[in-house]
Amino acid sequence: MTDRDAVPFDLASMRKQYRAEGLSENELAATPVEQFARWFKQAATDGGLFEPNAMIVSTADAEGRPSSRTVLLKHFDEQGFVFYTNYDSRKARDLAENPYVSLLFPWHPMARQVIVSGVARRTGRDETAAYFRTRPHGSQLGAWASAQSSVIATRADIDGAYAELAARYPEGEQVPVPPHWGGFRVAPQTVEFWQGRENRLHDRLRYVERADGSWRVERLSP
Repeated sequence: MTDRDAVPFDLASMRKQYRAEGLSENELAATPVEQFARWFKQAATDGGLFEPNAMIVSTADAEGRPSSRTVLLKHFDEQGFVFYTNYDSRKARDLAENPYVSLLFPWHPMARQVIVSGVARRTGRDETAAYFRTRPHGSQLGAWASAQSSVIATRADIDGAYAELAARYPEGEQVPVPPHWGGFRVAPQTVEFWQGRENRLHDRLRYVERADGSWRVERLSP
């Protein structure tokens, strides 16, 4: 089998023509979070997207080795973008060594992307507990059952751990918040809004935080 036979598609010919309408500086909100809220509302209501709050979180360890994974955004405001995880996971270990992080919202059906670069800090335990209480009962048990990113022998191991927890904390009984589980808030330093355009001449407008906390906008070449 040749390399050409190994791939059943002609990847070089796979392309879509993006929209004619673009994104201009005079359309932008005063802050990147306000602009994100506008685009997120469109993605959640008109975009035809499955889980529009899904984002790719990219981290790097102390030696600069990167890793990426998809995580769900659970809150955002002018202070930053919040997600939750096991603090023993690879992403959390990376952030303990190197707090710089990138978030990518890949809204492909709308030919849009939002790229957030910033610094991640743990949320407070009160905030974490308040969110944990909103999770479905099964998800609360799952936070205890999974030693995220660790190697396990079989699927039966995780299923057995979950079953034991389900017996200990039946539906309707309060599940304690795991001490090894919580949130990260990513305080943005730059936020890029990417709008696909015809002929690959995309619009890329990036907010950059100034020293005084205000924002300037710059246009990037596609």
